[in-house]
Amino acid sequence: MARIAIVGLVVAAFIAGAFLYYQQVYAYYTPVQADAAEVQLTNLVTEQPEPILFDNFDAIDADSSPIRYRACFTTPISQATLTETFIIRDDAEPLNAPGWFDCFDAAQIGADLETGDAIAFLGVANIVYGIDRLVAVYPDGRAFAWHQINECGEVVFDGNPVPEDCPQPESAD
Repeated sequence: MARIAIVGLVVAAFIAGAFLYYQQVYAYYTPVQADAAEVQLTNLVTEQPEPILFDNFDAIDADSSPIRYRACFTTPISQATLTETFIIRDDAEPLNAPGWFDCFDAAQIGADLETGDAIAFLGVANIVYGIDRLVAVYPDGRAFAWHQINECGEVVFDGNPVPEDCPQPESAD
């Protein structure tokens, strides 16, 4: 009788673990459709996002969190043109993607940003309150995008008052 109970507990634990793993790694992600509004960089002069040319777009997102967005694509625009036209972000830290989304390697992108082999740009500030979309571009045109918590988001998400230099979050009426 005790063996049956132990086997039952082990099987239940295995099923629960498998379910939780699936929920974290696969369940909430959906593919993002490529259109010009998905790839934007913020102009140095106007401080407004502008669409850029891109190809080979592959992206995922999830409604469960605003920082689950990841994208891989190519752009024919040179790094020189991009650096003269769009806002560079030195604080870019790519977040890990699920292992099955193998075009996005956050560790490699982060290392390449540190060495200067890639340059990060502000895609869209406050795409969701407190979250910026960042885009890293390589000299060969490979590019990667992700969402990252910005300075205002860090403060507000910690439960602190909104700093004076930050926009007010929209109320949830």
